[in-house]
Amino acid sequence: MSERAAVLHGVRDLRVEEVEAEPLRPGAVRVAVRATGLCGSDLHYYAEGRNGPNVLRSPTVLGHEASGVVTELGDGADPDLLGRTVAVEPARPCRRCPTCAAGRYNLCPSGRCFGSPPVHGTLRSTLVVDAELVHPVPAEVDPAVSALVEPLAVACWAVRRADVLSGSSVLVTGAGPIGQLAVAAARAAGAARIVLTDVDARRLATAAGAGADEVLDTTAEQPEAGSFDRQLECSGAPEAVNLGALVPGGAVALVGIPAARPAAPDLLAAAQRWEIDVRGCFRYGPGAFRTAVSLLRSGRVDLARMVTSRFPLEQADRALGTALTERDHLKIAVLSEESA
Repeated sequence: MSERAAVLHGVRDLRVEEVEAEPLRPGAVRVAVRATGLCGSDLHYYAEGRNGPNVLRSPTVLGHEASGVVTELGDGADPDLLGRTVAVEPARPCRRCPTCAAGRYNLCPSGRCFGSPPVHGTLRSTLVVDAELVHPVPAEVDPAVSALVEPLAVACWAVRRADVLSGSSVLVTGAGPIGQLAVAAARAAGAARIVLTDVDARRLATAAGAGADEVLDTTAEQPEAGSFDRQLECSGAPEAVNLGALVPGGAVALVGIPAARPAAPDLLAAAQRWEIDVRGCFRYGPGAFRTAVSLLRSGRVDLARMVTSRFPLEQADRALGTALTERDHLKIAVLSEESA
């Protein structure tokens, strides 16, 4: 059986073409994909042929932020999933290594993630997913919105890694989609004060509805020193790590993928002197997807405002080009024929 998919063959060489549907395996389900949100990693692969150390070496279907409907069950899959609308958790751990056994499956050395070459992603008609990695969501929710459960889970995990608690004051650096979702997740966790910063005027212009108490352009103004319990660093800019803004004993979670530039030379000295915890944050660990789905169901996070443009699958190349060149977009969704 063949189906349509957006396949990246090389830098800016994306072709929507016929591919063979993946065979269904025991313990998995087939999902008819309704929407995929484009992520920064998709843009890196499209524009550069790589994302950090991972390099495109063979034609690969892009995409990992997806929602859809379960249409087929493999042996052993929960029969209640058939026909359910779901958000897809794209990272598949091995479940056998010591890291997985310790419950930190997001750090599995052998883990595979949709849309991370050579693993094919979600910009296609159907997807085969382990049954435990699909999360039912309300059927009436816009598929493009349901697809954003995945980046919301990233934000929820960042909030947990940083130990954002009720009453916390939080500095969020980077006003892109993850930074704005981090604001929402921190607010849902009970943060009392949230300041969102960026250096890009186009990003800052989209941040008015993010829910921060204050939005700062750090080309003109810096956050007040020693006034935040936690920092969620979502930009990936090493110079955005601002330990001076934290109270003694504070913590920073590194969420954005770091750019290839050195960090400030006094970073370690400040972390040592003031016992600042610097915590890595990779995708999402146990419970983060469930938290994100709960926030979607409750309406406590406005995901609909994040979807700023939509394209049909046949125009996936145009969608990626738009995301690269028009920085005033937050999330661009690529839709199946049924959802377009």
